Amino acid sequence: MRSFWRLMELVKPHWWRLLLASVFMGLVAACTSAVAYLIKPLLDEVFIHRDLAMLKLIPGGVLAIYVFKGVFFFGQQYLMTFVGMTIIHELRVNLYAHMQYLSLSFFHKHPSGTLLSRIINDVNQVQAAVTTVVTGTILDFFTAVGLLFVVFYRDWKLALIGSFVLPFTVGPLYYFGRRLRKLATSGQEIMADMTNVCTETFQGERIVKAFNQEGFETERFAKESRNVVQNLLRSVTLRSISSTLMEALGGVCVAGIIGYGGYEVIMGRSTPGSFISFMTALLLLYEPIKRMTRMNTSIQQGVAAADRVFDILDLKPEVTDKPDAIELPLVSREIEFDHVTFGYKDEEVLHDVNLRVRVGEVLAIVGTSGGGKTTLVNLIPRFYDVWTGAVRIDGHDLRDVTQKSLRNQIAVVSQRVTLFNDTVRNNILYGRPDASEDDVAAAAKASFAHDFITKMPQGYDTVIGERGVLLSGGERQRLAMARALIKNAPILILDEATSSLDTESELAVQRALENLMRGRTTFVIAHRLSTVRNADRIIAIVQGRIVEEGNHDQLMARNGEYRRLYEMQFQVDEGLASVEGVKAPAGAKA
Repeated sequence: MRSFWRLMELVKPHWWRLLLASVFMGLVAACTSAVAYLIKPLLDEVFIHRDLAMLKLIPGGVLAIYVFKGVFFFGQQYLMTFVGMTIIHELRVNLYAHMQYLSLSFFHKHPSGTLLSRIINDVNQVQAAVTTVVTGTILDFFTAVGLLFVVFYRDWKLALIGSFVLPFTVGPLYYFGRRLRKLATSGQEIMADMTNVCTETFQGERIVKAFNQEGFETERFAKESRNVVQNLLRSVTLRSISSTLMEALGGVCVAGIIGYGGYEVIMGRSTPGSFISFMTALLLLYEPIKRMTRMNTSIQQGVAAADRVFDILDLKPEVTDKPDAIELPLVSREIEFDHVTFGYKDEEVLHDVNLRVRVGEVLAIVGTSGGGKTTLVNLIPRFYDVWTGAVRIDGHDLRDVTQKSLRNQIAVVSQRVTLFNDTVRNNILYGRPDASEDDVAAAAKASFAHDFITKMPQGYDTVIGERGVLLSGGERQRLAMARALIKNAPILILDEATSSLDTESELAVQRALENLMRGRTTFVIAHRLSTVRNADRIIAIVQGRIVEEGNHDQLMARNGEYRRLYEMQFQVDEGLASVEGVKAPAGAKA
């Protein structure tokens, strides 16, 4: 019920529209009740007593009732749909916005397919509960009240007989409601699993085809789809049983009323008009009550979906600004790691790291995979907070400054370039949306991207596809560098920016990197140690500790970890070169 009332809180800003819609619903219900009320004079006065004057009045009255009912129904339907859709829009946007401000750890724990399912499938279920159910419940409630008035007005004894079965419906409704809510919750989870399969497959379609796994992925998706179908069938079964039970109880009620009411008419204690008017009102009353019991299913599904939505909305970011956080001044002196310890969950990754980097210095970070290189640089934009110690810029602890002012001074280019399914121009402008056309062109030229951009079909207006799929690896990297250049941030993080490129692309990217790094405090992570030889300083990290520090010549002379990594890389490069240079024997199959 907590989730239900939280949904109702979203309705409050639209109270006047709801009030007006409720008035219209009351008028629609009154029109329905009036039709049932007119049955008695129609039968008794027109058909039995043959009153010509009543015959002239009743058809006109019925016509007026239906015209007004149509107008009122349109008004309430439009207003309630408007309110419902607005609430859902606000809920979906709030959910998406809240996710944007959650910490990176949240996205590591939740697959993208699951998050998509929360935003689309779960919110759609909530929409059904808010729009259809709320609208229908209010309308049916007013209709039922109006018809109950007619029923008791016509014959209160028969009305009591009709209400005899109501207590017997409470237990089944509660039981089926709980079962349906559990099924709804599991259904949302199953739908999220299916969305995950789709997302993974579409993102990895190249690997799927390369390994001939189309059949395997199809079967994997079919399995998840079967789970969705089975869950829906169980829900339909419960709803059908619930509906059948309600129908049976309704049949008992109607049978008892016909028996007792017919006897009253035969004995002269009631008129045929009164009895038929009563039965008409009762049968009309049966439909809104039946609909309200059926709506229990949609309510349970909507509340189950709302639980999942509110679970996300209730999450707090792990990295937050302090209430008294200040704006970080432009970096002017140094970036300092002061006895920094950090890890993920219960696993410590960085151990008591001490490091100072001067403004304008190029620092290269080397080490084996899993040693903590990327973790170290991720602490600079405060993607995570340190466990102990502090990261400072010009003496300011990063936890004491606003995240926005901090990240405004940092640009990141990584191995896995993230580009958007948009134009080249808009992807570059992502670094600074208010930049001019000249700024865009200058950034593209400095990153050596201008030439290949102008050769594209629409130049800077060319849409590059999801994740830049229409570009080569080197082109994607240079576009990412143009995006970083246009931001013009004083701190630059390069995380394996050239590790997955061929030699020709790497040379082009290296030229772009020289422009990008000029005048900036730069942190360079690279597996190819040849790319960091000219760095001002190099540190080697092993198992989360800085074990060596110096320039290339100093570290080579030291004959330690850096030299071991360098010679290992040299042997790998030499081996690859020899393999590429071997010619296949004549007649051998390629």
